[in-house]
Amino acid sequence: LITLHGGPGGIGLGFTGKAYSAIENQYGVVYFDQRGSGNSQGQYTEKDISVDIMAEDVLALVKVMKHKFGSDSRFFLLGASWGGALGTATLLKDQSDFKGWIGEDGAYSPARLYDSYLETFTNTANMQIALSNSVSFWESVIELVAQVDPVNNLDDFLALNIKSFQAEEKLANDGFINSVENGIGDGETLFKYNLLTSRWNTGQIQSIFNNQGLFQTVDYTNQLSEITIPSLFISGEYDMVVPVASAQTAFDNIGSSSKELIIFENSGHAPSFSEPDRFAAEVLRFINEYK
Repeated sequence: LITLHGGPGGIGLGFTGKAYSAIENQYGVVYFDQRGSGNSQGQYTEKDISVDIMAEDVLALVKVMKHKFGSDSRFFLLGASWGGALGTATLLKDQSDFKGWIGEDGAYSPARLYDSYLETFTNTANMQIALSNSVSFWESVIELVAQVDPVNNLDDFLALNIKSFQAEEKLANDGFINSVENGIGDGETLFKYNLLTSRWNTGQIQSIFNNQGLFQTVDYTNQLSEITIPSLFISGEYDMVVPVASAQTAFDNIGSSSKELIIFENSGHAPSFSEPDRFAAEVLRFINEYK
């Protein structure tokens, strides 16, 4: 199972935890630091970073794994958050080496997040206010939605993205969704990284992608029909960071005849950490069926 972390600029070992430990009991798991992420070395410029180049990196990783473990090795690809976009781009280049595709709250078409934020923020805020949960915060969410430009732009996107993480914290603190048991930022995980390198990488790669307009221009919706391998989409029902509409759109447009969409009702953006037992069970079931 090759994993593609979020970000851009996340860390491969951010996946480690209860769910992935269970998966490791049956299958090998590759915790891949993407180009310019985690402990990856080097100083990158815009010519060194693009979705296309990073998709080629994933395909190169498959070749390395085959060389190390044998040409008969079988692979599944899993992308979380931004990893959903990178995984989609990879499979559109070459899906022949993958037995299946798993998305966890993936941003399969980043440019569509903006409109999803506006709708999800409004609906969730009204719901939480009606429940008398963190009313002043959710009123500030409604105020932000009213202030931003209805046309997707970087400044307002970043403001909405920051608010999305704060919103998930409120939902968890109010007991509306499960808290994460472990995840990116966990002290034990970060101890395995050179923090200076990791933080430098995060800053530089996010800056490059923002300048390239990743969240304003990249939309794979009309190409998803080209992906025909078995596909499993998992999303938290109250994901504020990559709203569930992303998974629904991917499911509706994927070209696979073997596809599933599973909504985790007690989760936000990280079902593998908020409902780890169920997440591991669903992933293992999928791999066992299509391996």
